[in-house]
Amino acid sequence: MPLKLVFTLCTIFLLIASGALGALTAEQIVSQANQASYYAGKDGRANVKMTITDKNGGTRNREFTILRLNGQKGDQKFYVYFRAPADVHQMVFLVWKNIERDDDRWLWLPALNLQKRIAPGDKRTSFVGSDFLYEDVSGRGIDEDRHELVEEKEDYYLIKSVPKDPSSVEFTWFQTWIDKETFLPKRAEYYQRNGNRYREVEAVKIETVGGFPTVTIAEARDLNSGSVTRNSFSEIEYNIGLQERIFTERFLRRPPREISR
Repeated sequence: MPLKLVFTLCTIFLLIASGALGALTAEQIVSQANQASYYAGKDGRANVKMTITDKNGGTRNREFTILRLNGQKGDQKFYVYFRAPADVHQMVFLVWKNIERDDDRWLWLPALNLQKRIAPGDKRTSFVGSDFLYEDVSGRGIDEDRHELVEEKEDYYLIKSVPKDPSSVEFTWFQTWIDKETFLPKRAEYYQRNGNRYREVEAVKIETVGGFPTVTIAEARDLNSGSVTRNSFSEIEYNIGLQERIFTERFLRRPPREISR
């Protein structure tokens, strides 16, 4: 065998063995997962039925519509309009997701005739009394944590993420199972300082919609309280031509026609 060919084969072997050829870093995996979860298409729309079940089996329901528009350099805008029940009817949650600074978030509470700006530190609080958090709606910044590839199997990556600023969050670390084919996170577990797992988020059902792998049923569980919230997504659409004017304070009090289309 020619010496040059031997050298080439040895180089390729070393690259494969070291993970430098064809392997993805933890940061690249997380980046692709974030893209798959929150950036499908140029924009999107979905109806959501939320069911909150307490430890005794009692249930509360929410129904709302989400509009999303992708911007420049990863920025996004979200408009969430609540339809039911009566106590949240016509409530609006507006998010401007900013990559290089804190997100801008507003709530419109029609029952109180109140427009409320949500402080950046509130993004880890409950979203309308459910087990999902405000941060779950628009996503967590991938640069807020240090990521480590803990395990790689045939069908998933297991990533451990540790916050760079521990004082800004209630968890010490979390781990995420990311599907190798779709790059959608299938499950995430959050741990407290004492090592106890206290929160789980799971993609219960994934379907292909408009050519994009999409979570159509998601659950969040509070293991301390025993509460579980299930979101079921329907009438999902991508690339529908949403206009940026929709995602402004002007439409907090008056929903755009795209909500009822």
